[in-house]
Amino acid sequence: MSKDQKVKILLEEKEIPRKWYNIHADMPFKLDPSYSPQTMGLATPQELLKIFPEEILKQEMSQERFIEIPEEVWERYKKFRSTPLYRAYDLEKALDTPAKIYYKYEGQNATGSHKLNTALAQVYYNKQSGIKRIATETGAGQWGSALSVACAEFGLDCTVYMVKVSYNQKPYRRSFMRLFGAEIFASPSTHTEVGRKILEKDPDCTGSLGIAISEAVEDAATHDDTNYALGSVLNHVCLHQTIIGLEAKLQMEKLGEYPDIVIACCGGGSNFAGIAFPFLMDKLDGSKKDLRAIAVEPTACPTLTRGVYAYDYADTGHAAPITKMYTLGADFVPAPDHAGGLRYHGDSPLVSLLYNKGVIEAQAYGQKDVFEAAVMFAKAEGIVPAPESAHAVKGAIEEALRAKEEGKEKTILFCLSGHGYFDMYAYDEYFKGSMQNTVLSDEQIKESLMKLPKVE
Repeated sequence: MSKDQKVKILLEEKEIPRKWYNIHADMPFKLDPSYSPQTMGLATPQELLKIFPEEILKQEMSQERFIEIPEEVWERYKKFRSTPLYRAYDLEKALDTPAKIYYKYEGQNATGSHKLNTALAQVYYNKQSGIKRIATETGAGQWGSALSVACAEFGLDCTVYMVKVSYNQKPYRRSFMRLFGAEIFASPSTHTEVGRKILEKDPDCTGSLGIAISEAVEDAATHDDTNYALGSVLNHVCLHQTIIGLEAKLQMEKLGEYPDIVIACCGGGSNFAGIAFPFLMDKLDGSKKDLRAIAVEPTACPTLTRGVYAYDYADTGHAAPITKMYTLGADFVPAPDHAGGLRYHGDSPLVSLLYNKGVIEAQAYGQKDVFEAAVMFAKAEGIVPAPESAHAVKGAIEEALRAKEEGKEKTILFCLSGHGYFDMYAYDEYFKGSMQNTVLSDEQIKESLMKLPKVE
């Protein structure tokens, strides 16, 4: 196959996957159960049905290996899927590396990120169960954007609690969500009890994903016509995102390729799960034992690399279930890093368990170094990465340089999960030289971990 043919690979409509992949079915170790923050006993389906539709809960607990994508969801996927797989020839040249670098680009739908894959599915299941409105949180705005689009598609109302620092930094994300009919509050807000309590203690609180989740869960739990939707972390969200990796496997097969290393940024974990889980299927069955999967996070919120593996609250207000995961503590408020989508104190239970068992790796980088990598990538490949996706770019560059040092030809695949065209304020900060790397002290982390719940 010629170089020109290999630059961009798309799937035909008939090749777009019809099922999502559930890695839980193939894991030789099982997840620990979740607990109720109200009773401190095991969480029950009845409690969760207050905020989630029944079909979503079935997927959350499923041991089925592949789950059918509903026809109405698949038809909407066809508007923007398959997404392209690119070979980064110019980046390889700039790095003078023997590594082959591929990236799966999820930024070509209206929202500019991978989040629409699960937003469409979640809104569909909620509509099927008779729900009229969805409440959610968003960090940098990609998830809020995706849910606003999906709600508009299926005719549901949408309320978004946006982390205050991102609400102020990213005005065009707010405009985008309003374009699709969403109602938006800067979090912490005066719209909920948990928001009001936090503002009483700290009127200048910049917010966190943990706080915004609490507000959205409270909103859903106190309105009969409203459910909650989460853009990452939970099993069903990771499930829906696996269409990314399933497509990538087919695309690489067309090239006669298979990655040695799969990389993605990681905040809550759904983007990493989406690209990596379908390849980890092969590692878990022993056919690709040497495959490396690397989750890349910010040093400002180093959940996997410096957190602890323990039961913790999923949100600051202690409204959502208590799960076992890598965490920095539910009260942890990260520095206002520009990668707002990665500022979550915890991580996906599935991703956490795989990391704890040594199946996957994790790395953390400072935002200044990440933006340096993003600028290099943009100049080479002509796409401006979102700050979150730029962490994957940084990870891929580091692995390509390591291949150069070792004199080995490696095949690297990473997920470019979204574009950064709404994030030029962050790039301006980088070019002004005012951007700094944030590194937490051991004391800061120790203090934030002092209030872990006692459930074991």
